[in-house]
Amino acid sequence: MTLEHKHLIIRANINKPPGNEDVNTLTDWIRKVIRSIDMKILGGPYTTYCDVKGNKGMTSVTIIETSHIALHTWDEVSPALLQLDVYSCADFDPNIIFELVNEEFEAVKIEKKFINREHGLEEVIL
Repeated sequence: MTLEHKHLIIRANINKPPGNEDVNTLTDWIRKVIRSIDMKILGGPYTTYCDVKGNKGMTSVTIIETSHIALHTWDEVSPALLQLDVYSCADFDPNIIFELVNEEFEAVKIEKKFINREHGLEEVIL
């Protein structure tokens, strides 16, 4: 395997955030993302709901064979906010992840950065 050191950062406003009863649904969605980009799980996904006022939302982290995936949502704002990091030393198609975010969470707006961290923080044009 050739090491890639790619880091995808997504900030999205979403209409359909996972609620506190959706821990298993979000865990299954993270697994679907991982399968869709041909990665392998080493640990997790570990998913939980934070019910602290002002910070309510879901958090899920997964250790993948090539690094990690972390997702956070905040459901007290409208539209809700989703932040997703996918860091991998293997190549992957970020467009697959954009489609899955939009499909599952009904994204109103998606902002993204795709960074090559091989020798610095060079932005990859999407």
